[in-house]
Amino acid sequence: MPPGETRSYIDIAREIGCRSPRAIGQANGSNPIPILIPCHRVVAADGSLGGYSGGEGPATKRYLLALEARARPAAATGELTLFPPDGGQRQGTTR
Repeated sequence: MPPGETRSYIDIAREIGCRSPRAIGQANGSNPIPILIPCHRVVAADGSLGGYSGGEGPATKRYLLALEARARPAAATGELTLFPPDGGQRQGTTR
């Protein structure tokens, strides 16, 4: 799922043909690399955060979701750049 978007445990279970949203929760809780496999984007069916085993728990989950939400509009419009447009060269300076 794209950065800044969430899905519920039950949505993911249905999408992959699993009968148990609880199994999705257990898989998320066992995720050894939560930054690479973004399990913080999975929420409860009612939209509440649910649990999170990374960092400081739910506080970290809230932080990651908020960080992605702030970055998403810039990325969608192409305004998010990783490098300065001049390639890092500043006028009047030498390297």
